[in-house]
Amino acid sequence: MSRTQKTVYLAVLLSMAIILHIFESYLPNPFLFPGAKLGLANIITLVTIVLFGVKSGLCLAVLRSLVGSLLGGTFLTFGFFLSFAGAVMSGLIMALLYTVGRQRFSLVGLSVAGAIFHNLAQLTVASIWANHFGLFLYLPYLLFFAIPTGYFNALVARLIVRQLAPRLGRDGAV
Repeated sequence: MSRTQKTVYLAVLLSMAIILHIFESYLPNPFLFPGAKLGLANIITLVTIVLFGVKSGLCLAVLRSLVGSLLGGTFLTFGFFLSFAGAVMSGLIMALLYTVGRQRFSLVGLSVAGAIFHNLAQLTVASIWANHFGLFLYLPYLLFFAIPTGYFNALVARLIVRQLAPRLGRDGAV
């Protein structure tokens, strides 16, 4: 694959991630607990890590959060810092686990770990912001939703990888 083709694929994936990021911000909360979200943009981060590598996946997570917040009107707000911390931590954990444990972790394991660490990062930022670490009492409720949403996101990511991998000349087995 040429450098130009790779850039185009990454630009399309970034656009998809930004759209999902903004789209999800307009959805009503499907859960009883504030802050619990589907994490749809993490699907694209996971796809990017698998198909284009850790560096591209991390860049996508950072850019998606920055550009998505700029377009969504939340840049440098409390919500931005929560989103940014969650996206970066989630991307880092998925990238780390993919790098060191590719044979041990399925896409489901990567995605659920990403969802869990997304919540941990957000609670850490919120606790520092509020200067109240009692917010971590909320963690079990967030984790209750992180597992099924991480599982769902992994299933969608698997479908996307299986479709794109042959076109990219990559192994689609995930």
